[in-house]
Amino acid sequence: MNARDLGDSDEFDQIVAAEAGSEDRAFDAALRPKTLEELIGQERVREQLSLVLEAALRRGRAPDHVLLSGPPGLGKTTLAMIIAHQVGAPLRITSGPAIQHAGDLAAILSGINEGDVLFVDEIHRMSRPAEELLYMAMEDFRVDVVIGKGPGATAIPLEIPHFTLVGATTRAGLLPSPLRDRFGFTAQLEYYEPPELHRIVKRSAGLLALDIDESGGFEIASRSRGTPRIANRLLRRVRDFAEVRADGVIDKAIAHQALDLYEVDQLGLDRLDRAVLTALCTSFGGGPVGVSTLAVAVGEERETVEELAEPFLVRLGFLARTPRGRIATAAAWSHLGLTPPHGFGATLPLDSLTDEDDS
Repeated sequence: MNARDLGDSDEFDQIVAAEAGSEDRAFDAALRPKTLEELIGQERVREQLSLVLEAALRRGRAPDHVLLSGPPGLGKTTLAMIIAHQVGAPLRITSGPAIQHAGDLAAILSGINEGDVLFVDEIHRMSRPAEELLYMAMEDFRVDVVIGKGPGATAIPLEIPHFTLVGATTRAGLLPSPLRDRFGFTAQLEYYEPPELHRIVKRSAGLLALDIDESGGFEIASRSRGTPRIANRLLRRVRDFAEVRADGVIDKAIAHQALDLYEVDQLGLDRLDRAVLTALCTSFGGGPVGVSTLAVAVGEERETVEELAEPFLVRLGFLARTPRGRIATAAAWSHLGLTPPHGFGATLPLDSLTDEDDS
């Protein structure tokens, strides 16, 4: 299998053509910043990465391998594209789940040219044999290709040009230490603050020639869960609402009506988030309850609740994971407009709020 190959400058703008051609992909690609100067937020990562890239350019060498970690939607893919653009190198894109055999990775590496940037999304989901092959490629810039099977198998060393690996992961803890230690620079992306998201919404609206005022932009930013991808998605939905049911101008009232229609409340909770909190409070008295039982109550898979709803609810302080199960906090009851039962919160020891429940 081969990784997708994107050029350095003009081809950077043609990523849409290499994708499925959907409107969502076109929208997101058009709004991606192309340089570190255009990137909004992540100031610490921007400064550190700028030094890494500038030093490599001055030495005339490929930059060190880069690991980008953080929740989905914070810009890991965008940063990989920026790295390739800043060093003027082609970007080859693949993903961890697509590399199931060492031969898959060997095929990708054999097609790499000097200075190329290889981006592996969800790198923690690579197969173990492929990971072990990658160790040698990252450190010694060579791989051993095994031909044949059994006692007659022969390992042929294959030299590969110097390249830069950019790995992205939403679960850095699942990366084995030998792989993690081979990255010269590791960046942890953080959630965005509302003012930063407001700037992103304003920039996106400007690129799309939308008529939006300050209050409308901040209304969208405040409901975006600290995530630029969600901010741009909500902007797209508000744009549709404004064009169809208003005069095309996005102000606070229009943004509020549109987001209410799409069931995104003032804190960014969507239908699933509220369903989880409502079930926890009304069906189970605030908990504790196991996540599998909670998932059944809302008609979703356990993984959906754990990966989509729980992280945001925990971050807001609406839900806690305890050894006995999930519990709703007083803030959750208040947000739903409900009154907690008498004595709620007094039956759990304080140290029970620090441990996670995997049941």
